[in-house]
Amino acid sequence: MIEALVVGRVGVDFTPATPRTSLADADAFVRSVGGFAGNIGTGLARLGVRTGVISGVGDDGHADHVRASLAAAGVDVLPIVTRPGRRTQVAFFEAWPPEHFPVTFYRGTPAPESLLSVADLPTDLLEEAPVVIVSGSLLSSEPARSTVVRILEDRRASRPVRARSWTILDIDWRPTLWEDPGAAPALLERAMSLCDVLIGSDAEFAATRLRPDIVAAGGPIMLVLKHGPEGVSLVTAMGTHDRPGIAVDVVCGLGAGDALTASFAAGLIRGLDPVVAVERGNAAGAIVASRLMCSASMPTQDEIDGLLARVAVGSAEVKA
Repeated sequence: MIEALVVGRVGVDFTPATPRTSLADADAFVRSVGGFAGNIGTGLARLGVRTGVISGVGDDGHADHVRASLAAAGVDVLPIVTRPGRRTQVAFFEAWPPEHFPVTFYRGTPAPESLLSVADLPTDLLEEAPVVIVSGSLLSSEPARSTVVRILEDRRASRPVRARSWTILDIDWRPTLWEDPGAAPALLERAMSLCDVLIGSDAEFAATRLRPDIVAAGGPIMLVLKHGPEGVSLVTAMGTHDRPGIAVDVVCGLGAGDALTASFAAGLIRGLDPVVAVERGNAAGAIVASRLMCSASMPTQDEIDGLLARVAVGSAEVKA
C-alpha cells in the first residue's frame, strides 16, 4: 500500500560542482532529480515511507533519468505521465552560501505537470493514501488547477472514512510559474479551505497574502510556518509551538524546505505527535542546507536522530 503521494513538478537539477561558482564560470556540473515532487518524494522514501509521485515529464532523456533515479530511491513512478512533444523541466542553480541561491528554469509552455488532468489520476491511490502532499504551484494554470481542486475536494469528501489521514498543501510559491501571479491569493485561499495542513515560509505567506495566524474552522487544522535559519512554528487551535533553527554550515538552502515537509509528513504517517514531527522536519531541513544538492541530500532517520541528539547534548551543556 502506498502511504504517501506527492503531487507536483519533477525535473532535473544541475549546479556547478564547486559552490560559489557562477554558471558562466562553471566547467563541470552535478546532476540530481529536482522539483517539488522529486525532492519530497525522495525524502519520504529515504525515511522508509512507501511513496508515489504524480506528475508529468517530457519524452526525453531527462525524463528517463527522473524515472530511473526515483525508482532506484524506492518511489513508485507509475503515476508520472509522459507528455509527447513536451520537455522535462531542467533547472540550473548556483550556491552562494549562506543565503544566495539563484535558480534558472528551463521549461516549455505548457510544462508537462501543468497538463495534469483528472483522467491522469490514480483515483484509488488518492482515496486510500494516508497522506497526500500537493504543490500550490499547480494552481498556476489549467488544467492542473482544476485537477488539484478535484483532488482536494475528493479527499475532503472521503475524509470521514479514512482514519488518521492528512491532506497537505505546500504553498511552493514560484511566481515565475504563474500565468497571473495576482490570481494566486484567491486560488490558494480556496485550496487552503480544503486541506488539513498548510505549509509555507514566512515569505510565501506574505507574497500570497495568506494569514498564518488563523487555523480555520473546517479548513486546515494545522499550519507549518518555515522561518529559514530561524527555525519553524507549528500552529494549531491549541496554540503555537516554536522550534529554533539548528546552526549548521550552510552550503545550499534550496532543498531545506522540501526536506522539512517530507520529514514532517513521515512523522504524521508514523503516528508521531505533530510537535515532534515538525521538530524532526526542522532537523531534516538543517541537514539538507548543509549539503549541495536537494533530492540527493535528503536525510535518513538515523541522520535526523543523530543531529537531534547532538542538539540535545548541546542544550544540556549550556544549561549546566
